[in-house]
Amino acid sequence: MVHQYKNNGFNIVLDVNSGNVHVVDDLAYDIIEMYETNNQESIIVAMVEKYTQPEYMKALNGHGVDFTDHVESLVRQILEVLEDIGTLKKDGVLFTQDIYESYIKDFKQRSTVVKALCLHIAHDCNLACKYCFAEEGEYCGDRSLMSYEVGKQALDFLVANSGNRRNLEVDFFGGEPLMNFQVVKDLVKYGRELEKSHNKKFRFTLTTNGVLLNDEIMEFANQEMSNVVLSIDGRKEVNDRMRPSRNGKGSYELILPKFQKLAESRNQTNYYVRGTFTHNNLDFSEDVKHLADLGFKQISVEPVVALPEEPYAIKEEDLPFLFEEYDKLAKFMLERKKEGKDFNFFHFMIDLSGGPCVAKRLSGCGSGTEYLAVTPWGDFYPCHQFVGQQEFLLGNVFDGIKETTLCEEFKHCNVYSKDKCKDCFARFYCSGGCAANSYKFHGSIHDAYDIGCELQKKRVECAIMLKAAEAQDEIDE
Repeated sequence: MVHQYKNNGFNIVLDVNSGNVHVVDDLAYDIIEMYETNNQESIIVAMVEKYTQPEYMKALNGHGVDFTDHVESLVRQILEVLEDIGTLKKDGVLFTQDIYESYIKDFKQRSTVVKALCLHIAHDCNLACKYCFAEEGEYCGDRSLMSYEVGKQALDFLVANSGNRRNLEVDFFGGEPLMNFQVVKDLVKYGRELEKSHNKKFRFTLTTNGVLLNDEIMEFANQEMSNVVLSIDGRKEVNDRMRPSRNGKGSYELILPKFQKLAESRNQTNYYVRGTFTHNNLDFSEDVKHLADLGFKQISVEPVVALPEEPYAIKEEDLPFLFEEYDKLAKFMLERKKEGKDFNFFHFMIDLSGGPCVAKRLSGCGSGTEYLAVTPWGDFYPCHQFVGQQEFLLGNVFDGIKETTLCEEFKHCNVYSKDKCKDCFARFYCSGGCAANSYKFHGSIHDAYDIGCELQKKRVECAIMLKAAEAQDEIDE
């Protein structure tokens, strides 16, 4: 299976199953498009017909090229391209077969361990974001803060259920986790003690809206947090429309200087500013540009996931405009790189040389099996987006996992369990998409959120184009 597209002057051919990317000229691009369904004679006839059209011959005639000579030269080029394609196919880098379906079924039979927890330190928030999937931090339940005892038990559970895995991850999440900062500090201290006694290594991360951020917290984060996610939507008017405080005032002016200070204190690494765009700011590339102009080097601005009845929801008719926005953003990033002012955009970060192992690329984030969310009172859910939905309650930190059948369903969720993914060129990059989004829109974790799929495919195309441009720059140098 191959996926072909043109972007920013590049003819790109992605061999889906091997992951190889080929940047080719027009003739090779057209021949590859016909290669699998036509014989050599048909391809030659079609290419000669196309490349002797008046628009091509006019340019050649201006250089004194004879028609007969042109056709003879063209046929030789076609035969050379056909030979090259045959070699690439034989070498397993073009038109490769899918060998992974049986592999992933066997892989899914393996025993799994828990390697990451999302600790809902606070089911409370000091903002009232209009698109919040957590209902302003409450998650369909009472406002509550996690106690040290519950958090301690969660870390004990993680260590006890991590098997031989040494590196473990814990994200302090909310609501707003800094509303329970003392417990965050105490749990990090306890985690460091567990590292010594159990030969483990914790990678702690923090997601915050920044309202309570101060010098003390920044210093602590820089010492203990491997990554910090800073929530801001971009331009002031965009951010303040969707991310007001409880009294209705905007949060932009309060949080921006704190975020800039934290980003600089971390040497512009190991953090990212994370925004959400909605139907109200479809020109989201301007928000990315705004954040880049403010000096941020690690940026993520992601589409809201909302049901159609919400006024801010992304609609199907918005897609063509959003595709153009991603193209605009990719070109802007190329320009900034040439100026020496480059930055990373989370959804364009892609590793074509290796990246995650094939099992990871096929099966996704590990929600419900390797990754669990923990509520303030200790309940387990498959991930933070399922919290509060009682049908997905898995157990609790004191009694362990009880709904093992549900865990098995999540374990066997992969790109081959989803009909929409089987023939999608992006399946090895998105891993089948988000189970929570699938359930939200279709009532099944084995489906896919359609608008999200279309945006994901466009992002993959832009990401590969940026890699092609990077490779071209290296050649030109």
